[in-house]
Amino acid sequence: MVNLKINGIPLQVEEGTSILKAAQKVNVKIPTLCYNPDLPPWASCGICIVRMEGSPKMVRACTTPVAENMSIITHDPEIIAVRRTVLELILSNHPSDCLQCPRNGSCELQTLAEEFGIREVQYRKVLNNIPIDDSNPSIILNPEKCVRCGRCVKVCQEVQNVWALEFLGRGIKGRIASAADTPLGDSPCIKCGQCAAHCPVGAIYERDDTIKVWAGLQNPELHSVVQIAPAVRVALAEEFGLEPGDLVTKKIYAALRRIGFKTVFDTNFSADLTIMEEGTELVKRLTTAGSDIPLITSCCPAWVDYMEKYYVDMIPNFSTAKSPQQMMGAMIKAYWAEKAGVNPDKVYSVSVMPCTAKKWETKRSDGMKSAGHGFDVDIAITTRELARMIKQAGIEILKLPEEEADNPLGPYTGAGTIFGATGGVMEAAVRSAYFLVTKKELGNVNFTPARGLDGVKEAEVDLDGKKIRIAVAHQMGNIAAVLDRIRAARDAGKEPPYQFVEVMACRGGCVGGGGQPYGCTDEIRAKRGAGLYKDDEQSSYRCSHQNPFISQVYKEFLGEPNGHKAHELLHTHYTGRSLYLK
Repeated sequence: MVNLKINGIPLQVEEGTSILKAAQKVNVKIPTLCYNPDLPPWASCGICIVRMEGSPKMVRACTTPVAENMSIITHDPEIIAVRRTVLELILSNHPSDCLQCPRNGSCELQTLAEEFGIREVQYRKVLNNIPIDDSNPSIILNPEKCVRCGRCVKVCQEVQNVWALEFLGRGIKGRIASAADTPLGDSPCIKCGQCAAHCPVGAIYERDDTIKVWAGLQNPELHSVVQIAPAVRVALAEEFGLEPGDLVTKKIYAALRRIGFKTVFDTNFSADLTIMEEGTELVKRLTTAGSDIPLITSCCPAWVDYMEKYYVDMIPNFSTAKSPQQMMGAMIKAYWAEKAGVNPDKVYSVSVMPCTAKKWETKRSDGMKSAGHGFDVDIAITTRELARMIKQAGIEILKLPEEEADNPLGPYTGAGTIFGATGGVMEAAVRSAYFLVTKKELGNVNFTPARGLDGVKEAEVDLDGKKIRIAVAHQMGNIAAVLDRIRAARDAGKEPPYQFVEVMACRGGCVGGGGQPYGCTDEIRAKRGAGLYKDDEQSSYRCSHQNPFISQVYKEFLGEPNGHKAHELLHTHYTGRSLYLK
């Protein structure tokens, strides 16, 4: 432990703690721009400068560790003046079109300028006139607004291990660009959106499709149908002042109807459907000689994109089950439309997702047209986009009465809702796989080894005497280690280290998705996940196979899990992709 003072306040912290984190322990806020708790600090912006008492030397608080008997000054007139100068220099190289910026009102640079009372910039404005790159189906890159904080590069390279972004040029000509300076749509980008989630300004952001959704809602010839993903229900309320993890599911249903959607379904239902298909697939592989093991989950489109680019040799291990979003889209146009007497060609199918890659997934391949009426999901928007639509519609969502989703594609089990947290797909699969193997209900359905924010979680599952080894990996940088172990065992002719693997591209799973409200940290991810587990615990049914509406769908329409019709509508195939498209 190290003893020190911050602004005269004595405290004791662990050796190696940065000055920035030490100051937080005594409720002193040091301003930052390049720092983010998810990323290793690298002292790019210089706004966090502080100094030692009695010394003119200033150091950067994010990267400077504390030392015994340090006495640190975090705020005085000189330090404030230096920080103001740094901000003015950044603003001199930054566009001033805040009203048109997608981060207006949630921009960290804008907040700092307001806090420092900057009304005029004494330096000449110098812009580089770099065009916007809108070649990516999910992410827009506006390098003109880049403040060179490096957060997007670090999360892309060091956290996600994708390396789709890099810095080009130096000094005032420095800019953010996709790898090899290709269009972002042609780069190795997997559309996960973590760059946008970590960017402090409007340099990278999700493609806004709300205008298209409004147009569809206003078209009298269309029947608009919407689905909401598990993780949306524990994050949307943050945009309206509530705490992360607060459940507002039934208020979201009500808001969607007031926006203009005629039918409201819940992706949690199709998560239950996914478990029936994927769980059956797992049992078949485990009991059929010569099957490709391990089975790797396929609910995350960013991971699908990554696998098709980096791990083509593992395509045989990939579950052919579509994601819940795409299963729901197919069921809406192939099953519900007929049942409801609605022309499927007039169904306008919208999904609300925590993920920017879902925008790409809707058009990933012709397999996403399995219902035979255009793409199964016409358009996907993020949690942030839905929040904007609710505000545009003048809806005070927290004051709305609670409403239910529509039948039969609305009711869900606790297993469906935990899909939104890392380990949730695994836990849901274990609950139903036990039943599929033993024909008995699992006594304690809480599979805690799959929970939590450890990057890789491993466990052994006992299916009434048959033991299988599982792994849960989230955050792309952690996933490579798991896959490389599997590949090494295969190449050596050895038994694989796991039989079932769950993979999610984003840290924390979908609760930390690239389309969720800004400012996500591990504390927030944990709270959102806790909200999903609360929803699970209070559910009438907690296992996917117990959902009576799932049974109805198979009885009336699909036949049996993994049957012919189910494969036509609910399964897909994968194809290797080039890292660079051109």
